[in-house]
Amino acid sequence: MRTLVVVAHPDLASSRITARLVEAVRDLAHVTVHELGTACRDGHFDIDREQQLLRDHDRIVWQFPWYWYSVPAALKAWIDQVLTHGFAYGGSGSALRGKTLQLVTSTGGPEESYASVDPTSRFTMTQLLAPLDATARLIGMRLAEPLVLHGARTISDENLAVHAKRYRELLRREPPVLAPDADVRF
Repeated sequence: MRTLVVVAHPDLASSRITARLVEAVRDLAHVTVHELGTACRDGHFDIDREQQLLRDHDRIVWQFPWYWYSVPAALKAWIDQVLTHGFAYGGSGSALRGKTLQLVTSTGGPEESYASVDPTSRFTMTQLLAPLDATARLIGMRLAEPLVLHGARTISDENLAVHAKRYRELLRREPPVLAPDADVRF
């Protein structure tokens, strides 16, 4: 399965988590790592190039740190500019239909802070990721079970290495895809 890893981080060079995860998969023969920080020029992407990358791959991974209950600005801009009507959705927009979308994200807070009983969050990761699930459905992609690393600010080097190995193994095999009506907790 040809896999495109779309990496969105505002400062990948200073990243501990995202950079480590990128390095864990960069050498896999079937994986193309695509860093949005280097692909964006003056706030714009080369739409033809970005769309061709998507056409050329079977599984698309969006790898990003969870920022203020959303994706980083670069990934949002990429989604807005690249997943266009007539390409990703709409009458003739079926270029991504049947492909797999894999979300790989990290949170600064511990897993408990993403529970519906937490007074500061109130929402689970399943609820917070719902817009990305809706995006996948709109463009006809199958959403794989997200890989979420909680507690990125405090994770030990050893546990980060275990998570990086888990990510590498995930990209070596077919991803488990969520059923359209799945009620899964991340």
